[in-house]
Order: sequence, then structure tokens, then C-alpha cells
Amino acid sequence: MKPIASLFLVALFAAGPALSDPIEGLWRTAPDDHGDIGYIRVASCGNTYCGVLERAENQQGEAIQPDTLGRKIVWNLKPSKSGEYEGRIYAPDRDKEYMSKLELSGNRISVNGCILGGMICRNGGHWSRVQ
Repeated sequence: MKPIASLFLVALFAAGPALSDPIEGLWRTAPDDHGDIGYIRVASCGNTYCGVLERAENQQGEAIQPDTLGRKIVWNLKPSKSGEYEGRIYAPDRDKEYMSKLELSGNRISVNGCILGGMICRNGGHWSRVQ
């Protein structure tokens, strides 16, 4: 009986990452420094995940056409721990690229980006799942 219980536990823990919420989907960003909101479509990009700016809105909720539409905003995202992804992120409002850490919990992602090996970090707020 013990071997069966052990196999069950091994199978349960091995399936853990597969049971976590998927990062793929359409995400609404937190407002940037200008109050603008972006909609990022995250999908599989080979062995990693990436996200492209699909559309954007100003503070009034009106559609805007920034020159970053269609640009990858997050890329090389790889799972690091349960519900966490690490990769790269681009902040259009500051025209800067950061190492990123995204923490996924249900329909919400907490976003952080750092430069200089983590010496200077920026809180990117919370993204919410649209689709």
C-alpha cells in the first residue's frame, strides 16, 4: 500500500505546475506614468512566453494609437517558481527595458522590473485578465 501512496504523491506534486493558472491571455495593464492603459496579449513563443501590445487607451478610456502597438512588451518569460515568471519587460512610458518578474495569481499579475542586477526596481502595478 505504501508504494501506491508514494506514487500518488509524486504524481500530485509533478502535476503542480500544470495545475497553476495559465499566463496566456489578454491582460489589462496598470496605468502608466501618463495614465494610459495597455492591453497585452500573452502567448507561447517557443519555449517561453511573450506579450504584445494589442491596443491602448488614454485616461478617459478612449482608444489611442501609440507607436508601440504590436511591439513585444514582455518576452523570454519562463516559469521560475509556482505562479512566477521571469524574463524581460519594456516600459513604453519610460522607453526602458527591465529584467522582469511577474507573479500570477488567478486573474491578476503583479509586475516588477529591475535594472543593474536588481539594484533599481520599478513596480509595474497589477495587470488584470480580460480574456
